[in-house]
Amino acid sequence: MVQKAKILLVDDRPENLLALEAILSALDQTLVRASSGEEALKALLTDDFAVILLDVQMPGMDGFETAAHIKRRERTRDIPIIFLTAINHGPHHTFRGYAAGAVDYISKPFDPWVLRAKVSVFVELYMKNCKLREQAALLRLQLEGDGHAGGGHEKEPAGLLAELSARLAAVEEQAEALSKQLDDESADAAAVATAAHLERKLTGLRRALDALEPGTSGGAGVLPAQG
Repeated sequence: MVQKAKILLVDDRPENLLALEAILSALDQTLVRASSGEEALKALLTDDFAVILLDVQMPGMDGFETAAHIKRRERTRDIPIIFLTAINHGPHHTFRGYAAGAVDYISKPFDPWVLRAKVSVFVELYMKNCKLREQAALLRLQLEGDGHAGGGHEKEPAGLLAELSARLAAVEEQAEALSKQLDDESADAAAVATAAHLERKLTGLRRALDALEPGTSGGAGVLPAQG
């Protein structure tokens, strides 16, 4: 079963949360509500999210302050944040949103189709990253197991590497298609940058697999760190 991505919706007004759920329900992902910045930070302690939709104007801890806390935490600093606001104070206000770490800044009322399309891009990128981490973890575990098992299993690592290489090739093909799609749709710079980051990770894993092939000098059984 394919794991669904979680999307965090943060707004102090229940009717706004209900509207966001109605717009994003077509994506068939897990939507998590938070009615305050504090509640959002609590949810982020235990769950991983593909993207955060964050209202700017909230009583107490507003969206800017909430985003600052999110970006200070190592666990959550890379989660994309889309600011939603009913306020439009001009370029300075928008700049403050981007300075707080937002990947996008959308004024209400917004086009439901545009919001859904933007969120779907980050969900897809999140899914690709999850698949990449799973493949890397599988390779590490198998290599450790083969190292402890010893002789008599010469053919197993080669078979595993071939299988992982094929799986990685499928992910690489999907990532390339996604990058082309972003170019064709003239997507925002943040989405393109995130896709490029994913491609760099894929390149690193491909190099690690190539180094483990028999007859290469890098077959030490250790993967480089994925940045």
